[in-house]
Amino acid sequence: MKRTSNPQELAQIAKQIRRHIVEMTGAAKSGHPGGSLSAVEILTVLYWDVMRHDPANPKWAERDRFILSKGHAAPVLYAVMAECGYTPVETLKSLRKLGSIYQGHPDVRFIPALEASTGSLCEGLSLALGMGLAARLDKASWRTYVMLGDGEIQEGQIWEAAMFGAYHKVDNVCAIVDYNKIQLDGFVKDIMDLEPLADKWRSFGWHVIELDGHDIPAVQKALAEAAATKGKPAVLIAHTVKGQGVSFMANNPKFHGVAPTKEEVEIALKELA
Repeated sequence: MKRTSNPQELAQIAKQIRRHIVEMTGAAKSGHPGGSLSAVEILTVLYWDVMRHDPANPKWAERDRFILSKGHAAPVLYAVMAECGYTPVETLKSLRKLGSIYQGHPDVRFIPALEASTGSLCEGLSLALGMGLAARLDKASWRTYVMLGDGEIQEGQIWEAAMFGAYHKVDNVCAIVDYNKIQLDGFVKDIMDLEPLADKWRSFGWHVIELDGHDIPAVQKALAEAAATKGKPAVLIAHTVKGQGVSFMANNPKFHGVAPTKEEVEIALKELA
């Protein structure tokens, strides 16, 4: 893979990732396109610009780690890993098929390059903090990044982990909230509102960075600020749009867990051309 920090090049990569997501979920006739599309720019910047990693050596000891705690958004991670060279691009459309490495949720039994099997919500932050403490014990310089869903952080284990991370000053961990404001049953504000979200994380002792999660330079700047923060963990509250990049999916709760039809795939791919 060719690394880049150029926003225009990253935007082109992000567009290709979106095309994969649409095609994968369309072929599977199931999956979670909305929350995959909202996370594209963040994962693109992480994998092509920020994280130290090597697709030719997936278990390189000094690699940075990424955990997709909201594991139902697996299509975005699979598309990114395939484009990086960890897994085959040509079989992405086997998503959710029996025997496919691209299971409905990330599973290390099928893709050993993954850091963890995820999808049971609210466990990823705890995993990331454990990895952060392990790096500290080893006096290692690698960092761990973990993406959380906004509906996911309604759960109590997230806040236990947040309290733990701040108390132990795990400053080599960066949490990223994909704040697209829609969860399975509808809009987050109508189910259990998270606001004031930034104040909540600050009160738990985290360094908070709010940003537009689709603005590539803003994502780059936020991740750099997180890496420079010492003495406390950092959390990015990334304001995003569910279904970003596809007009009829954008901010539409339907596409949390409903795949596009064949006709909708064709429309979406034209928009992403």
